[in-house]
Amino acid sequence: MSSYSVTEPSQKSKTVAAVLVIAYALITMVPLVWIILTGFKSPADAISYPPKVVFDPTLEGYVNLFTTRTRVTPEDLEALGPPETWYDAIVRQYDMVIAGPSKFGERFLNSIIIGFGSTFLSIFLGTLAAYAFSRFRIPLADDLLFFILSTRMMPPIAVAIPIFLMYRQLGLSDTHLGMILLYTAVNISLAVWLLKGFIDEIPREYEEAALIDGYTRFQAFYKVVLPQAATGIASTAIFCLIFAWNEYAFAVLLTSATAQTAPPFIPTIIGVGGLDWPAVAAGATLFLLPVMIFTIVLRKHLLRGITFGAVRK
Repeated sequence: MSSYSVTEPSQKSKTVAAVLVIAYALITMVPLVWIILTGFKSPADAISYPPKVVFDPTLEGYVNLFTTRTRVTPEDLEALGPPETWYDAIVRQYDMVIAGPSKFGERFLNSIIIGFGSTFLSIFLGTLAAYAFSRFRIPLADDLLFFILSTRMMPPIAVAIPIFLMYRQLGLSDTHLGMILLYTAVNISLAVWLLKGFIDEIPREYEEAALIDGYTRFQAFYKVVLPQAATGIASTAIFCLIFAWNEYAFAVLLTSATAQTAPPFIPTIIGVGGLDWPAVAAGATLFLLPVMIFTIVLRKHLLRGITFGAVRK
């Protein structure tokens, strides 16, 4: 008689689960793949119907993304002589010349500064606050934690006007510092709640042993707790970065030039006949890369962080 395990799934169940997971992964990747492919289409192929799956790839979308162009007369175009570069040749097909670089590079850099800056500040402050809630007796701790979490529940539009007026009065509108502080204020509630759960799982005995050995409280926190909480810190950082990286409402309302990020800028890309979809898709593709790379680098921590504390010995 073959043995049967209640907890171990059968081979048939494993096969069905694997098929479902692979099918779900492929379906969810279709929009992402389509965006990437659209970035290599010409404007005509991007809006063709039925949609083209097989097409002649071109870098026109990326050229339009990183440059500004101006139309010239055929006489002026002929007077310029043959194009000197491959991207100049692409632009001249439409009787246009490159006038200079676009603002996408600046907007992309703003996203990096604001996104990673607010993520670092959220993790730094959230770790300290989570450690305090986890290890010390704080009056009305449950009420304070609920209040912190409630700030995350408010939709951005509910506080958009007061924040706009406050930032205008303080001179923080359209500044990197203002956006970093705002995203930190929104993300810190998530950081505190997630990190408190991770720190709660770290036995207090480790710190008590360190204190007996002569460590100060800060040294015990820095050398004992932080390494143990690295998994939770990494997974929390990913969630905080995703919010700050993708945030649109506050970026539209509070920035216009100096600190504008990529999300409000990408939809404003205008081509010869309207919205330049290949350039928009190229911008979206490049915009995905930093978060994707950051998540891939920390993927092991993310998987461990999601399941941390689920199984107790």
